Amino acid sequence: MTSAGPCHDALVEHVIELGHVRPALARGMRLLLETVVVPTLLLYAFLVTAGAFAGLVAVLVWCVGTVAVRLMTVRRVPGTLLLAVAMLGARTTVALALSSVYVFLLQPIAGSMVMAVLFIGSAVVGRPITMRLAQDFVHLPTGLLTDSRVRRMFVQVSLLWGLSRLLDAGMSLGVLHFGLVAGIFSRGILSGLLTALSIGACCYWGWTRLHRIEGVTVRFGPSGVPHPA
Repeated sequence: MTSAGPCHDALVEHVIELGHVRPALARGMRLLLETVVVPTLLLYAFLVTAGAFAGLVAVLVWCVGTVAVRLMTVRRVPGTLLLAVAMLGARTTVALALSSVYVFLLQPIAGSMVMAVLFIGSAVVGRPITMRLAQDFVHLPTGLLTDSRVRRMFVQVSLLWGLSRLLDAGMSLGVLHFGLVAGIFSRGILSGLLTALSIGACCYWGWTRLHRIEGVTVRFGPSGVPHPA
């Protein structure tokens, strides 16, 4: 007669609550509009009508206005929005200081390359960043974090995300050769779509790997954690 190993016992009856999907998707779409789509359209509209300087100023005003409106209408501004707007505002300020829209476009490309190195590097050394990030959104029992199959899944997701950032940087640099307008739409539209697809691919991969682990149930429903509007 054989007994189950400690990892197997630790995984029995583990339930991972992911919360409701529809509100999360709605928040993600709103964040995409506020920090990617609208700034891109503003930059393009002002670039072809009033010049690059006016376009960058318009983006900076939009950043300030977005946070101001949220502060007046909700009790707490989402941290993801603050981070995204802060990064967008910093990019715009640097581009204004250097009077170059190309600087505005090259900064996120460099950021994608740095992110690729961090995620792929963390996967190679066996300490995936995705494991730490996942715990900011989902409560993962300690028994899962010590299971080698779960750690392997996070390593694979880190590799997927890192490769997607390399693809993003390469695509953006390639499109930028076709001109400034093409580069603006590449960063604002194509990169946004690639990011959304990459998030979906990473989530799907993690979901399918977790479902293969005996004793683990992934369930949608109330997570008990309030989310700001």
